[in-house]
Amino acid sequence: MKKKDVIKVEGLIKRYNGITALDGISFKVKEGEIFSMVGPNGAGKTTTVEICEGIKKPTSGTIQLFGEEFSTRSKGTREKIGVLPQEFRSFERLTVRETLKYYSSLYKRKRDIDEIISLMDLEDKKNELYMNLSGGLKQRVGVGMALVNDPELVFLDEPTTGLDPRARRGVWNAIKSLKEEGKTIFLTTHYMEEAEYLADRVAIVHKGRIVGQGSLSELISDHGGHYSVVLRGFDISNIEILGEEASVDSEQNVSIPVHDPKGISNILSKFMQEGVKFESMEVKRANLEEVFMTLTGTSIEEEEAAA
Repeated sequence: MKKKDVIKVEGLIKRYNGITALDGISFKVKEGEIFSMVGPNGAGKTTTVEICEGIKKPTSGTIQLFGEEFSTRSKGTREKIGVLPQEFRSFERLTVRETLKYYSSLYKRKRDIDEIISLMDLEDKKNELYMNLSGGLKQRVGVGMALVNDPELVFLDEPTTGLDPRARRGVWNAIKSLKEEGKTIFLTTHYMEEAEYLADRVAIVHKGRIVGQGSLSELISDHGGHYSVVLRGFDISNIEILGEEASVDSEQNVSIPVHDPKGISNILSKFMQEGVKFESMEVKRANLEEVFMTLTGTSIEEEEAAA
């Protein structure tokens, strides 16, 4: 069964005082998927989300949510949307349960607060003041806040910025649980591993343009290069027997690109035939960071450092 387009954006342009923040981007978000827009800070991710949410108006282009145009969006459509804004903050002296209950009071359409607390794995913190929570727990409360009206579509704008890896994983698990419930999720992030872990499809945005989009496997296949066989403890004086594509990194490990997964078994057979010796071997798959570098000629870290 073909899934419906929950979001459909075509030729979206946004200009501020002559500066083009979004330069003709187009994408679709399917029902029940996690769609991630990934790119460095300042690339246009938050602007895109805020236009889709109805907070900002586009300069030109068309935006449809649930088949309705931006300019004629009904109150019923707005009720189907949940939002976690970037740098979410709440009332410091409310408990977790009181926080969710307050935001729930703003909507006619509601979801049971205790269900949300359970879904976000916050049962043991429900009576804790918001001000006393860790960063990761606050973000999970924020995701829960986006669910108080039981939305069909949830916007999560940079939900794990500034969190340590453990707290980030906790938020990821909360987001995964939303997909398991059948929610459609639009996620923005500048963490490549976050998009890799969560997203069904990814749009890579760079300087206001989408430079690549598709599933992770499609992006890697089209732009990501290859697998690599990495040898540790190999005598690099004999590197010529590994072929001209073999290279040595700063830690004296040898990397051999493999353009087809079947080539891995061919390399292993060659090692056995020629008696190649090494201490350990690892097969590494190309990742989204490599895709980004292929498409833009730079890394996200370099982009943000230059901003």
